[in-house]
Amino acid sequence: MSIPFVKDLQFSYGTVSGLSPLVRRVIASNPSAFTFHGTGTYILGHRDGVAVIDPGPDDAAHIEALLQNLDGETVTHILITHTHRDHSPGARLLKQRTGAPTYGFGPHPPAKTVDGVVVEEGGDHDFVPDHVVTDGEVIRGKGWTVTALHTPGHISNHLCFALHEEKALFSGDHVMGWSTTVISPPDGNMTDYYASLKKLLPRDDVRYYPTHGAPIDAMNTGHSPQHFVRELIKHREAREAQIVDCLTKNGPQTIPQMVTVMYAEVPKYLHPAAARSVLAHLIHMVGDGRVAVDGGGEADEAAVYRVA
Repeated sequence: MSIPFVKDLQFSYGTVSGLSPLVRRVIASNPSAFTFHGTGTYILGHRDGVAVIDPGPDDAAHIEALLQNLDGETVTHILITHTHRDHSPGARLLKQRTGAPTYGFGPHPPAKTVDGVVVEEGGDHDFVPDHVVTDGEVIRGKGWTVTALHTPGHISNHLCFALHEEKALFSGDHVMGWSTTVISPPDGNMTDYYASLKKLLPRDDVRYYPTHGAPIDAMNTGHSPQHFVRELIKHREAREAQIVDCLTKNGPQTIPQMVTVMYAEVPKYLHPAAARSVLAHLIHMVGDGRVAVDGGGEADEAAVYRVA
């Protein structure tokens, strides 16, 4: 794999880290296999015009640490990249303490069910933004300006925020420096994800600030953020080539059969997440005609797949 991941991250929980003249970060203590060391809450601006990006989980201790590091400053904006529970629930606590309004693409997508069972977990269904933000909308604060970019794929309401003054992009979970992004249907959509990655390529951003992990820039990766995005696209294309190869060599296969082969080097406890990613790829590939569901029907977890 040629993606220049950044695994090294120097920080202390509850302590603010200065990352640039306009950007600081406090990391929540919610480490996991999917959040790396935890949610990185970004502070944009200073003194009486501060924006907080992704306040994180419903964790009073994290919000208290954040406010202690902002002692004497005024929070004027709360920006949300998307409504997973490690990103947006803290907005309610922060708004209660500061009165600052929230900004986001919209509430969490309606829960999807199959045979009456909810098939998505991890959504913050309580979040409703005070200000609904559209693609290309400009948000201005004291000393800073951001443009919202709608980047569906990981989730349909995902936004990135581009900081004009420093040519930086708060990339949420759309692009992460430590790992690839989970694309989990039904709301996670691989076709949208490809389009959202390609949307970043013509831009002149010099640094990405993902919500999990270290910044992505030439200093940390040896390459531009755009190079990182191109490698992410190549990685996804290689996965799809792997799917075609698996089906060509072995005939019709189920997703668990493919995951066993394709993710043989990955710990088995991560195979369920890998299966969701393979399903996202297969929905995309059935859609463009490269793969078919054996016997007809739609792409889902129970289907048997073959080369079209």
